[in-house]
Amino acid sequence: MKREVLFGCVCFALCLLMVSALPGWASDSIKVGVIGPMNFVQGKGHWNGATMAAEEINGKGGVQVGKKKMKIELVKADSNEFLNVTDATNAMERIITHDKVDLIVGGFRTEAVLAMQDIAMDYKKIFIGCGAAHPELCTRVAKDYGRYKYFFRGTPFNSQFLVKTCFIQMATVGAILKQTLGIPAVKVAIVAEKAIWVDPMIEAAKGFIPKMGMELVGIWRPSQTATDVTPEISAVQGSGAHMIFTVFSASVGITFARQAGELKVPAVQVGINVEAQKDGFWDATKGMGNYVMTMNTYCRGVEANELTAPFVEGYVKRFGETPTYTADTYTFLVHGLVPAVEKAGTLDAEKLIPIMEERQFKTPAGTIKYMKDEQGRHLHDLTWGPGFLTSLGVQWQDGKMVGVWPNKWKAAEGAPEITYKGMVPYKVPPWVIQAYKK
Repeated sequence: MKREVLFGCVCFALCLLMVSALPGWASDSIKVGVIGPMNFVQGKGHWNGATMAAEEINGKGGVQVGKKKMKIELVKADSNEFLNVTDATNAMERIITHDKVDLIVGGFRTEAVLAMQDIAMDYKKIFIGCGAAHPELCTRVAKDYGRYKYFFRGTPFNSQFLVKTCFIQMATVGAILKQTLGIPAVKVAIVAEKAIWVDPMIEAAKGFIPKMGMELVGIWRPSQTATDVTPEISAVQGSGAHMIFTVFSASVGITFARQAGELKVPAVQVGINVEAQKDGFWDATKGMGNYVMTMNTYCRGVEANELTAPFVEGYVKRFGETPTYTADTYTFLVHGLVPAVEKAGTLDAEKLIPIMEERQFKTPAGTIKYMKDEQGRHLHDLTWGPGFLTSLGVQWQDGKMVGVWPNKWKAAEGAPEITYKGMVPYKVPPWVIQAYKK
């Protein structure tokens, strides 16, 4: 009798071990880790986008995985990556080993995402980056495919394409300035936060600004969390710049816009200012951010395709604000993950990756297609350009964010003009006109 009881206990223990060893897809839910700086707008975008996706997917019954319907279960992880990379790596380790997620979306600052990427690769977990722009995240995939194939860029397209888009927007505004102000050449000042994702953009800008017929008059690099940038603003004013090429992803974007607006600096702001991408920018700058232009992904009233308005208006209804690009965690759960998983019939990363690599699919921001490098190696990086992803140029005009680019943009000579529904003309600030029309 004792032997039978002992045998039963051993069998029970073995069953427990077997169940605990099974992958997450043996359960009734797909556990998705959402990692980001949750106390900042970027992390809130990650979480809100994923929440909206989970509600939509689960509301339709879940994901068909083989013969089984599975619901999406979200696990939140605060990376605190603006302040501490170690916190970010600890958060990634924890959601994989403790929370046992099946895959991860999110990440924002390149310095932290590179470290988090390595941890996800150690555990062979699919990690869809939704914030960091540095090309190295994807060149790693090409250089060491066996290790890094589990990483895919989700948003934005890489910083090389970001800067290319910025240059096109700068050239567009520069032509407007020359005509409006009657100046022979546009002088440009670069003001960019101290962060490694910015470095390749500045190097590219130093070469391209003169090629666009503009003059580079100086480069300033304030801290990403600076609360006073009057020295930089004074230097920009002294340089005689007509245009300020901004590259901000953090709170310094509010500081700079507010102080430059208060001083009525006679130069337009064009480039990237992530804080200016969100609805709260107007109040945060006390209205001093008027006429600031930034690259963006979404703007109410602007439609890249038929998926844009339902997503943007649905997000506004659900969360009370326009989505920023980090909310594209929604895109890669609804339009990327679900169709790939349903086609594969499994959550096995080795079977999912080839499907994800070859899929081309439409999203609210444009069409996704993953690139290969010049040697034909997979990059898991996003294709940029007409017909794929282009982003938007938005400007704050009297308290409202409006879309101003692409507006009759020609990507190449002889190519068709590209204009999204809802675009309006760019406006030069009246104090800039007054300063140069004397």
